[in-house]
Parts: sequence; C-alpha cells; structure tokens
Amino acid sequence: MGYRFGYYDKICTVVQMAACPLLGDSDIGYEPTCYARNIEVRNSLIFQAASLIIDIIALFMTVIMIFHVRSKYTAVGRKEMVMFFYLYFIMTVLDFLTISGIIPISSVVYPYFVAAYLGSTSAMCWCLMLNGFIGYQWTEDGTALTLWTFRLTSLLIFGLMFFISIATFKEVGAFSKGHPIGLFIMYFIFNPFCLFVYVVLQIILVVNTLDEYWPLGNISFALVFFIIGQVIQIFLSEKICTAIKHYVDGVFFGTICTLLSVMMIYKYWDSITKEDLEFSVGGKGNVWEVKELLNEDDEFAPYAGQAANTVGHAGVSFANTNSHYGGQGYAPQQQQPHYQQQQQQAYPPY
Repeated sequence: MGYRFGYYDKICTVVQMAACPLLGDSDIGYEPTCYARNIEVRNSLIFQAASLIIDIIALFMTVIMIFHVRSKYTAVGRKEMVMFFYLYFIMTVLDFLTISGIIPISSVVYPYFVAAYLGSTSAMCWCLMLNGFIGYQWTEDGTALTLWTFRLTSLLIFGLMFFISIATFKEVGAFSKGHPIGLFIMYFIFNPFCLFVYVVLQIILVVNTLDEYWPLGNISFALVFFIIGQVIQIFLSEKICTAIKHYVDGVFFGTICTLLSVMMIYKYWDSITKEDLEFSVGGKGNVWEVKELLNEDDEFAPYAGQAANTVGHAGVSFANTNSHYGGQGYAPQQQQPHYQQQQQQAYPPY
C-alpha cells in the first residue's frame, strides 16, 4: 500500500514516529518495518539511542544560540526570535521523552506528551513565520503589541494542535485514529506552509533591502537541510535502516538535519542584524584616554582634562565641571580670574 493523503499507515511503516503507536484501527497502532536498535539501561529499554544523543547536542546548541541572540541588545527582532528558539528547545525535550521510551507507550500520559510535542512543533513553525514579517516593520519589534501577538497566536496554534491530537487519539466525535485527516493536515501541510512563507519573505527582504546577497546562502542551506531530513525520514528510513543493520534509521538523520536547519536560521538572522554598539548595554565600554599633553603656552591648557572627566550622553564621561549646559566643558566662574592672569602673563607689555 502506497502513501495516501490523510493516512499514516504507510508513513508509520517506514519511520518510527511518536504518534504512530496511537494511530490505526488496532490497539497497538502502527509499527515500523525496520527501526534502530534498542539499548538496555538499568533494566529499561531505551529506543533511538543515537537520536537521543543528537537531541542532547541540540539542547546545548539551542542554549548557546539563545544566549547569543539575547546578547544582541539592539538587534531588530531579538525578543521575537528568542521565542522561536524557546519553542524549539521545548519541542526537542518532548521529542526526547516520547521517542526514547522514557515515557512508556502504555502509560496513560503518553498521548498527552505526544500531543504536546505535536502542538509545540506547529507553534514553533507559526512563530518562525511571524518572525518573517518583522523585517517589514508591520509593527515595531520588541513592543508589548508585537510580543503578545506572538505569544497569544502561538499559544492558540499549540492549543489547536493539542486538541486535534487528543481528539484523534481518543476518537472524540468525528475524529478517527484510522483516518487522522486533521492531524495529517496540521503536521504535513500547515507546518511546511509556515516554513515556506518564512523563506519566501526572507528572500524578498534580502533582495529588496540588503546590499549583499550572502544571507541567501544561509537561508538556502536551512531549507535544503529541512527538505533532506524530511525526505530521509518519510521515504528512505526503511532502506537506510536495513542497509546499516538497524544501528540507526531515518529518525537519526532527520534529527541531525532539523538541528542543522535551525542553526542556519540562527546564522541567517545573525548575518542580517547589526548591533548599534553606541547604545548597547551589558558589556564593558571602550575607555578613551588622551595620551598627548597639551602645550603649557596654549590658552586652553587650563581646561585640558576637565572635558575628559564629565558624564554625558551615551556613556561619555564629562565629570568634574560646574557648568549648567549639560557637560559642554565651559570653565567655572571662579576660575575666570586665573585664566585672565595667565593671558596677561603670556603677552609682554607694550
């Protein structure tokens, strides 16, 4: 039986997915023809051990990417992009718990963890698509309106996917495990659509606004990695598993490609955003110091060093002055006689 729209039977016989044991007309769900070997740890079976290692690496890499995004204090869309990486982190943790067998398939909470995993996946794709509009300034980034739009709509997508998943697993109303059309549309149609819209928006943005096209390479690599990962998982997993004698399957390569795709998205965002160092905070500012001494005969010598110790705008030091003009460096009144006396000494009498 080949691939059919709205059915998981063929897909689940090729690759092991978290939702497959919960779908199908039988009580045991769908089982892949070939899957990676299990390992025993303290009398417990761990599935997809190689994929779990990639998930752990992905968690560390995500923390690093979040740190770097948050450190670019003045970059456009910083807070919005951080939300995307938070959702990817959550999705990876849920994938780790569901695909590994840490939460047994027979557990009563397993369907809810799978539904949360599917919901976080759709919310992540939706959040990334919204990030694609930030560069068009449809609203000012970092404002309460923008951030709450991201949060509420992503939560709405998460809730919608969570409800469809649980309703399908429990066969509520018209939802059916044998024909999970709603789950199929959300996972295989809606999610790729959001990613496609993001890529198209970024291509238009780079071509029309940037002076260089190098960022297109990053976004192209992200798209290529994602497509390769999906093709390997859905179409080639069984052949890879058989050829490598069950050591790994398509899930392993799909997890790697997903991580590489997310890393290239970060690289793309980092390449198109520039930080205004004048207004950045959190880092140690450059300290400028005048090394060359002024000539004592210079009429401005008495004021040398006063303007270098003041505090003004953007962290420039203008201290040690009694001026009422915002640190302009004017001489205080009590020093005027001393200044006039030096002027008289500088010029011989006629």
